[in-house]
Amino acid sequence: MHDSLFQPIKLGAIEAPNRILMAPLTRGRSEPGHVPGELMVEYYRQRASAGLIISEATGISVEGLGWPAAPGIWTAEQTEGWKKVTEAVHEAGGRIMLQMWHMGRLVHPDFLNGEPGVSSSASCAPGNAHTPLGTKPNAPARALELNEIPRVVDDYGKAARNAKEAGFDGVQLHGANGYLIDQFLRDGVNKREDEYGGTPENRVRLMREVMERLIAEWGADRVSIRLSPNGETQGVDDSNPSATFGEAARVLDKMGISFLELREPGPDGTFGQTDVPKQSPLIRTLFKGPLVLNSDYTAEQADADVVQGRADAISFGRPFISNPDLPARIRAGAEWAPNVDFPKTWYLPGPVGYIDYPAMDAEKASAPAG
Repeated sequence: MHDSLFQPIKLGAIEAPNRILMAPLTRGRSEPGHVPGELMVEYYRQRASAGLIISEATGISVEGLGWPAAPGIWTAEQTEGWKKVTEAVHEAGGRIMLQMWHMGRLVHPDFLNGEPGVSSSASCAPGNAHTPLGTKPNAPARALELNEIPRVVDDYGKAARNAKEAGFDGVQLHGANGYLIDQFLRDGVNKREDEYGGTPENRVRLMREVMERLIAEWGADRVSIRLSPNGETQGVDDSNPSATFGEAARVLDKMGISFLELREPGPDGTFGQTDVPKQSPLIRTLFKGPLVLNSDYTAEQADADVVQGRADAISFGRPFISNPDLPARIRAGAEWAPNVDFPKTWYLPGPVGYIDYPAMDAEKASAPAG
């Protein structure tokens, strides 16, 4: 069933046996010091049948990580924790790529000893932040100084080297959802008047420089990026997304990266508006490498988009939370297990709602006779 989703695909140097990718999902289960522990090892092992796992967003630095119990990749201890995860995924026959995260203005001062977060321009995100001291309104961020930007690029480079040490199969730059790269890309937040602001060519500069650094560490065929070009996300929007993301697509195409992933929210999307024109048809004409679409897909919709050439693969997020064996369920035409107590268990510590969802065969074995 849905044969197109089970055709192998080359994503740069990564040979995926199917086109059902696991999208990055923040789950908040790392141990003190933002270190991946045994719970995370088991969680990713259970989901190794995905064509490729894209890890949860992972902080590249203290400055860039503003989510309690999210993992990092800037220390040796964090790197060793991730090494256990990648080994487990590989032993189970899977492939896993690290998503690299700098949250920019969404990092609350509580994470930074009271110092403000950083962004493209001085600004404040709407809504609230989850901090070690509880939920608080987002706080004003300061603009990164021009002479600080090379240091941020270096932070990405060091994290990329750590990801290689940890045994990942590649890295993905988180350029979506209103985080730092997105704050530079879109003119709703980026009000800079230097070479990182103004025209689309200038606003994609930080994205390009970071991608060039990741490629220097990994090679283009093991580097990816995620973008969210469709409407406002966490207070970040653009006056002309076709111009902005068209330019980004042209730059990325010249780099020859492994794949480009786009979020296109549906009616129940976690982030973003749902009533804006999709940018993927334009980007499809400008970016010639593998294109992966994400958000609110059913198996039928995913199969149709691959068959019709709108995408080369589909990444599934929330369905993988409660269906660790999602590819097997899609192949069998089986029902998908619902998220129990969502979103309550999405981010809470402990195994409940994390590693306690059974695989399809286990469900059948435990079902009462009748």
